[in-house]
Amino acid sequence: RATQYTCMLLSYLIKNKADKKKLVMKLKQLESSMSSGRKMFRLGNMVHALVAARKTAELPDVVPRFCLTASNLTRALYFVCDAVLWVRSVGLQPDIDKPKWSNWATKCYYYSVLCWDKHNGELNCVKCGGSRSFLLLLFQILKRNPPLLLDLVKNLCDLSGPLDTLGIYKTNPGVIGFCGVLSSLVGILTLASPHLKLKQ
Repeated sequence: RATQYTCMLLSYLIKNKADKKKLVMKLKQLESSMSSGRKMFRLGNMVHALVAARKTAELPDVVPRFCLTASNLTRALYFVCDAVLWVRSVGLQPDIDKPKWSNWATKCYYYSVLCWDKHNGELNCVKCGGSRSFLLLLFQILKRNPPLLLDLVKNLCDLSGPLDTLGIYKTNPGVIGFCGVLSSLVGILTLASPHLKLKQ
């Protein structure tokens, strides 16, 4: 994932340089290959999302139960759509409507990240007076909880792609590539240091 988004960012940064056209083409090919390869391995993620949804459906508190279960189910649907797109990309079923399935995949991913962000904001559930008080409270909560800060950063970065694709907030491949690299690095950090991973 980090390689895919690094290629996207680099190809955007050098796309206007005349002597770099071949390199841009190679970077885009590598980005496409990384994307296709990741799609093939996502079936396991779909199973993981369904198992996680089953676990979160048993949580005692209503709000986390609803948000986390909805997030995991829409994530599983995203992986289903992604698998369909992979089947089309490798030529097993070329008549699949790519724009339709791509749009569904983007929407599912967007909602899965949005639900998770809602749960992450113990901030969102706290009523405080004025934006200054809110920002102070936000700073204090994130300072006390590095896993929450990293997860929030990762989710906000992950929103850049769906927001652009759905036309909610248009950016460019450079911004999406940068956000993807940052999100991937946070993911690698939480894998290398499990104590920084937000507990579900």
